[in-house]
Amino acid sequence: MRPTVLVADSITKLVEYHRGQVVVAGSHGGVYCGYLVARGGLRGVILNDAGVGKDRAGIGALAYLDRLGLAAACVGHLSARIGDGADMVERGRISHANRSARALGCAVGQACSDAATAMLAAKPYMGNAPVYGEGRYVLRQRPGEPIIVGCDSASLVEPEDAGQIVVTASHGATLPESPGYALKTRALAAVFNDAGFGADGCGVARLALLDGMGIAGVTVCHDSARIGDARSAWRTGTLSFVNAEAARLGATRGIALKDFARRAIGASKAR
Repeated sequence: MRPTVLVADSITKLVEYHRGQVVVAGSHGGVYCGYLVARGGLRGVILNDAGVGKDRAGIGALAYLDRLGLAAACVGHLSARIGDGADMVERGRISHANRSARALGCAVGQACSDAATAMLAAKPYMGNAPVYGEGRYVLRQRPGEPIIVGCDSASLVEPEDAGQIVVTASHGATLPESPGYALKTRALAAVFNDAGFGADGCGVARLALLDGMGIAGVTVCHDSARIGDARSAWRTGTLSFVNAEAARLGATRGIALKDFARRAIGASKAR
């Protein structure tokens, strides 16, 4: 297959067809997404900067992939919707590019489509992806209480997480390829990162879908916790947006995620 530019709403959906190609993906530019890019053997990638956020986590993949010689750039979160690869191609403007991408002619302010075309001149990554630490773990487990599960990506949520509190570090946008999808299972509560709210307010759009499933949904502020890092969300995350189900459990903007979890657990015991 000749080198070409492919579009995906999520970098978690890479298959063999994407190997050796340039991919514009709607995912955030965090390190976990960079790991998936390397594992997928891409030629280059453009992601969303998710508002950059705490510790510049929204563009963490750029330095990670530069060490592998893999071209990577991000579009500004206000220029195109996160989670929507087609919108990034149509409207996205480059906000950050790594050294490997700049060497190919990618530049800040450039149209996403032009940067992706420039990356076609790169060589595909043929090495092994550096080992990434476990992306799913138990954040808290106490007898008689829902488990608090951490997932660096919402793709790591499992059906057996039903009834638990699921802290994902993914953005809270919906995906055009599956517009009615919110979460794999009916959790007691689900947490996402607001990704800087983003173009068209897309970074929190999933909360309404969670309401429809009867799930208390909240986002943590992108400046309070590193996107792509559920442990960070649990340690320092503060709520930025809440849905109706979460509000019924006492969730309000500005409170710590740990405080919301305590309220959700208390409400589950009272049922």
